[in-house]
This record gives sequence, C-alpha cells and structure tokens, in this order.
Amino acid sequence: MSRKGNCLDNAMMENFFGLMKNELLYINKFSSIEDFEEELRKYIWWYNNKRIKLRLKGMSPVQYRAHTNIN
Repeated sequence: MSRKGNCLDNAMMENFFGLMKNELLYINKFSSIEDFEEELRKYIWWYNNKRIKLRLKGMSPVQYRAHTNIN
C-alpha cells in the first residue's frame, strides 16, 4: 500500500451492496444459505450481463467493456 486509504475507495462496492440489498435481499425470503448463494450468483450474473445503466450509454457493464475495447 503506497498511500493512506480514504472513504471514496469503497464507494463503488458500497453502491453495489446497496443496490443488491434493495433488488435481491429485501424483496425475497430465502429458505437456506445455499438458496441465498444460488440467487446471489444469478443476481451478479444479471447485474453484469443484463442490467442496463444509463451512465454506460444504455448498455450492461459487459456490453460496455466490449464496446470500448473495439473502439
């Protein structure tokens, strides 16, 4: 570590965890830890591959990365 950390270093993950709680955790009831883990894997795949973001020109994160690598 070459520098002192600050609160903005965690901003991206804090944002993701907030969205994940609102879109997955608070609206579902899970019968077991295994059930939650499976739904979490599905959510992360959906978040990266299907969920569009206006900041990314209406593309999912995977589509945006592929788009920027071509140009």
